[in-house]
Amino acid sequence: APIVGHSQANDRNYTYRCVGKDKKKYYGQTVPAACIGQPLELINKQGLVVKRIDPEGEEKERLAKEAEAEKKREIETAQKDALRRNRALLATYQNEKEIEDARARELSDHRQQVREGENKIAEIKPRRGGFEKEMAIYKEGGKGEPPQRLREEITNADIDLKAQQTLLEVKKKDALAINARYDEDRKLYKEAISGPRR
Repeated sequence: APIVGHSQANDRNYTYRCVGKDKKKYYGQTVPAACIGQPLELINKQGLVVKRIDPEGEEKERLAKEAEAEKKREIETAQKDALRRNRALLATYQNEKEIEDARARELSDHRQQVREGENKIAEIKPRRGGFEKEMAIYKEGGKGEPPQRLREEITNADIDLKAQQTLLEVKKKDALAINARYDEDRKLYKEAISGPRR
C-alpha cells in the first residue's frame, strides 16, 4: 500500500522513483520495497517530478518541532517560577536590610548549634579519658582482664565522639550554605524590585 498519502499516488499516470540504500534507482506504480523509508519522487508521464517525499526529513522536522515546543514550555515554566519566586521574596522582605537581619538571625542560631556541638565533644573527651585511665589500671596494675562494662563504655564514647565530630563538621559547612542562600535572595530581591529587564 502507498505510504505517501498523495491523491495521485495510485494514478497510473504517475510513478514512484527513489535511490535505494544500495545506490540503485527503483521505479514503481506503488512504492517499491527498496524505497520504504527513503526519499521519494513522484514523476509524471513526461518525466517531470511533481512531488518529493522525504520520510526521514519529515520525521526530523516533526522531532525538531516537538523539541522547540518542549523548549518553549520549559522557558514558560521558568518564567512562571521566577515570577512566583519574586512575589514570595517581595512578600517576605520589605527591603534589603530585612534580608540581612534574617541572615544575622540564622547565623546566630547556627553559631549556637556549633557551640552546643563543641560542648558535647568537650564533655565526651574527658569521660573517655577517665575510662582509658581505668583501663590502664587493669593492664598495668596486674588486676587481670578489665571488665566488659569498661570496654563497652570506651566503645560507646568513641561512637558518640565520632558522631558529634561528624555533625560538627556538617554544621560548620552549613554557614557557607546559609550565606550563599541569603546572597542569592538579596540578588533576586534587587532584580524583583527593579522590575523585568527590557
